[in-house]
Amino acid sequence: MELPIARPPWTGLGKKIESATRKALYDYKMLEDPLATMNSSQPTALAVALSGGKDSLALLFMLKAILGRGFPLLDLHAIHVSGAYTCGAGVSLDYLRGICEKLEVNFIVKEAHQKLEDLECYSCSRTRRTLLFEAAKEVNATTIAFGHHRDDHVQTLLMNLLHKGEFAGNLPKITMHDYGVTIIRPLIYISEQEIKSFAKQQNFLRITCQCPVGQNSMRKQVDNLMNDIENLFPNARANLASAGLLYGSTKASQK
Repeated sequence: MELPIARPPWTGLGKKIESATRKALYDYKMLEDPLATMNSSQPTALAVALSGGKDSLALLFMLKAILGRGFPLLDLHAIHVSGAYTCGAGVSLDYLRGICEKLEVNFIVKEAHQKLEDLECYSCSRTRRTLLFEAAKEVNATTIAFGHHRDDHVQTLLMNLLHKGEFAGNLPKITMHDYGVTIIRPLIYISEQEIKSFAKQQNFLRITCQCPVGQNSMRKQVDNLMNDIENLFPNARANLASAGLLYGSTKASQK
């Protein structure tokens, strides 16, 4: 099987996504980590949460292309959480391992043991993150990049607003002192449709999530709601994303 390895030089869409990724890394100082080793604000290693879906693979390809070109050349590690009901359950480990070998990226696998009878998104997410955090720290990567994009940010913002009365989406960068890691989201400026088109263009677009809960989760329902809203307000996703990031930055500067 020929592995889909996305490398520059890109076409127009690839250039746009790389530019937006670079902008996010720069705007939010994502590679300056207060938890980095050697008494430096600069980490020596960076981990990527690699489910194997379009978002995490796009992130891996972009970071591999960017690091060392205008940004520090860090040791890059890809961490995959395997298991019957994880978000990457539909992806072959050999497929992901092969991609990482071609990119010369260290590939790490951790196993989650979710059971169908007590499966739900919140506990699954916590379990997956705990495994990711532990694996990252084992290779001295105190910064972990997640493939959350602009639309994930908007979904989180709406869920928090409607459920808890909080105007808060996904933060582009957050240091989790209790866990000893910093989470970054370099794809925060990029829409899901752009990633989907790029993945199709580069031949790594696949349906990977086989979770029976995720197909009808609250996040999925909110995404459907956003589709209805965009029938009335075509720029709703982009406007909500911008407002959420602006509000988050304002709140952070007031602390």
